Amino acid sequence: MRSRPLRLHWSEGNAIRLLKNGAEFFPALCDAIDAAHATVHLETYIFTLDRTAQRVLDALTRACARGVKVRVVIDGFGSWEWVDEVRRRLIDAGAQCRIFRPEPGWPQRLVFSRSRLRRLHRKVTVVDGRIAFVGGINIVDDYDDLDPADAIDANPRFDFAVEVRGPLVAHAVHAQDLLWIRLNPVVLRRGETAAERRRLRQPYFQPLGRAPGHLRAALVLRDNLRWRQTFERAYLYGINRAQREILIANAYFFPGLRFRRALKRAAARGVRVRLLLQGKVEYRLQYYATRVLYADLLKAGIEIYEYMPSYLHAKVAVIDDFATVGSSNLDPFSLLLAREANVVVDDAGFARELHCKLEEEIARGGRLVHTADHRKRSLLRRLADNTAYTLLRLGVALTGQAARY
Repeated sequence: MRSRPLRLHWSEGNAIRLLKNGAEFFPALCDAIDAAHATVHLETYIFTLDRTAQRVLDALTRACARGVKVRVVIDGFGSWEWVDEVRRRLIDAGAQCRIFRPEPGWPQRLVFSRSRLRRLHRKVTVVDGRIAFVGGINIVDDYDDLDPADAIDANPRFDFAVEVRGPLVAHAVHAQDLLWIRLNPVVLRRGETAAERRRLRQPYFQPLGRAPGHLRAALVLRDNLRWRQTFERAYLYGINRAQREILIANAYFFPGLRFRRALKRAAARGVRVRLLLQGKVEYRLQYYATRVLYADLLKAGIEIYEYMPSYLHAKVAVIDDFATVGSSNLDPFSLLLAREANVVVDDAGFARELHCKLEEEIARGGRLVHTADHRKRSLLRRLADNTAYTLLRLGVALTGQAARY
């Protein structure tokens, strides 16, 4: 079965740098903020108040003191423990801060509302409209909340982001502007000029002469309006056309039937398909539900590795000479509900770099799942897996998309 044509807004001439973990991401982010002349616009799901988040807050505060216009959007659920204090500190520094879907107070928080499931999960920062950071890394220390008793505190969460310069940045600016205005539509009706309204209709990039790089790339977005199935379609398009190898590293893996069938068809036609998935329990429901899928995937010849050194938080993939880095997991939350952002890069060299880093981590701490061992799971473990699977599917049913899973 062939997927229908995928129309991405490709841009040429980009320079894209792969950033692994917070050790590479946060210095690059703070350096860019410290060099900002005009604007900084940051969006994130989680913004804590730990030592790393304080570094980012300090950089934003310094930018405000220089007269830089700073805008920050934080998800109301992902950051609910810290959102009020983070917003207060940003506003005191002179920044603007908006909260995406603030959590209601008690007792309203106990009342289920499907709209509360629609979250801002993307992590996008743009500096001066010229440098964009896109990936899966929240504003939180890699090492915080890791369990020292589990002997993984010496290893950070495994994750990626990219630093982008070039025409692709205009698409990130456009996406951020649209969301900023939608969080306060009164501004659009009363305070924006006609020229600014026109600018919001499509990305605008003012070239600076020579292109900063040579890479062809696209920004892939997911929301609940125009781009509801963009991520799944993009993955299916790549999987259905893969000729050599598919290597996916994803923290929360519970894709729909079409996705799983596409992976199995790829394996059947000789494509090597490998999955690097969570090996340490972070969120029990997703962790155990995923393991119900193993038997079917292993039977199809798909290799599954569990990442053991620490928590896997990456949402990346390499399919032949294409690579994607971003915020989207392959689970119902990301594919059906959340706002997400990934960068897709059409370049063999970039794909090879990401592939090598994934291979290194598989060799260092990837535990291969064997069919025989999976079958030998204890009765208690099978019960936990099946219970989590059932609960997750019931949760999907609340979205009206049960048939897809």
